[in-house]
Amino acid sequence: MNFPLPFTVLTVAGQVSHETSFEFYLNRLGINHIEGPKENIWAELGGTLRIIFKNRGAPTHITISSQNSGMYTDFFHENMYVVDESVLFIPLRKDCHEGFFELEITAGYGGIKTSVRVDVIQKVSLQKKAVNEEFPLQPVAHGRPHLLMIIMGIALILYSASLYTKIEFLNTASFIILIVGVLYTWYRQQ
Repeated sequence: MNFPLPFTVLTVAGQVSHETSFEFYLNRLGINHIEGPKENIWAELGGTLRIIFKNRGAPTHITISSQNSGMYTDFFHENMYVVDESVLFIPLRKDCHEGFFELEITAGYGGIKTSVRVDVIQKVSLQKKAVNEEFPLQPVAHGRPHLLMIIMGIALILYSASLYTKIEFLNTASFIILIVGVLYTWYRQQ
């Protein structure tokens, strides 16, 4: 008997994951700065809350704790040393009511503290949320060079020529071209 799909694919397709994940960024805006999601954090009863800590600076020691989560989970306290990326899994109980608890995240040996509310809900609809992508750490080239870069190159060549030939007009022309390029770019912004 030939199945159109392998049997393992059919068995995996029937499983439903109750894991929700959220990302926190460390050191992205400053030393020991903790940046969490803008919307509320939620998790499903009986599921797993997956918190991803992405470090964008020097390795950081953080502490995650919750004082009022005993009704929803066995999680109470966790110390983590985040070099690049670390993941914390918080399993939730099935046999409790909807509600919320607070997670406190501390960095910098208690210097920086943030708290996040976790809403525990019954069931999640199958809507997909739009994921906000992180901006790249370095600019991405999109083809042709920007007009300001071309003008800066011309100004640099004129300035270098003025240093070599001792002609003052080239120095003045490079300065004027550079100012015109900056003003053009400034007033052209949307």
